[in-house]
Amino acid sequence: MNEQQRQEILDHSWKIHAVVENSYRRHPSVVGDKDWDEKQRLLLADMALHLLQSALAPGDLPLDKLTNNIHAILTISDQFLPQAQLKAATDKLYPQPQSLKPNKNKL
Repeated sequence: MNEQQRQEILDHSWKIHAVVENSYRRHPSVVGDKDWDEKQRLLLADMALHLLQSALAPGDLPLDKLTNNIHAILTISDQFLPQAQLKAATDKLYPQPQSLKPNKNKL
């Protein structure tokens, strides 16, 4: 893929993103409503577009954005695939600070 193709995809993705995000924001459902899944599907599409934009951004792959994109996608997808325990996988995306890691030498 050349830079022009990459930029065209990014330009289109921002247009699609605006439509999807606006649809999500205007969707009236709240947790428990019969249309809640539809609103969550819009949110998942929004996050997928963010992933696309992070992946195709010029320069080095922004690992912080990639991590956040994957976290959001796994978290939202968890409600559709509970047997996969996707939310639990997000714990591995962010390194735990040294002070919070259990010290196996201290007993």
